[in-house]
Amino acid sequence: MPEPFDWDILERPSAMAMVRGQLGFSWMVLAGRLAALTDDEYFWRPSAEALTVVRRRHAGRFRSLGSGEWVAQWPDEPDHRGPRTIAWLIAHLTETFFERWEWTFGERIQGRTDITLHGNARDAVAWLAHWVDAWQDSIAALDEEQVTTVGLSQATELDAAEPFGHVVLRLNRELIHHGSEIMTLQDLHALAA
Repeated sequence: MPEPFDWDILERPSAMAMVRGQLGFSWMVLAGRLAALTDDEYFWRPSAEALTVVRRRHAGRFRSLGSGEWVAQWPDEPDHRGPRTIAWLIAHLTETFFERWEWTFGERIQGRTDITLHGNARDAVAWLAHWVDAWQDSIAALDEEQVTTVGLSQATELDAAEPFGHVVLRLNRELIHHGSEIMTLQDLHALAA
């Protein structure tokens, strides 16, 4: 479980406090729902075509994202609108936070394809929590002025060209967007059971 949310951050009048508050609160809500995630929910497919996490040999026609035995099926087209499983959504969030941390605070060597993914809910949630927590801890250690530093993250060309606060807000959006998808899939799974 993540550390308790720092409610005092909501009273700090700074840009960094605002982006950190949004991230911290959003993660608290999602982590609460993920705490009881089962393997059945994790792999549940809302349709037969849903992208998911599979053993590498079962990736099918999709590219594989991940460095180990378990990989996420990754579509070739960037605007692929097909359904996804909770496993896929957790893998996507994990690689997103991992890559941004690595190319902002880490050694700037590994990329999203180097991420280790997991074939069960418990380990996948723990790995996501590890990278979200690492991201939160690292941005909490920054000076307030660094929210406007251009190029602090080098993960993508866009990151390198924009003030760091925009990178944090984009990751917040990813967490909020995909977190709501995860919670909706949990609710649908409960209705389908």
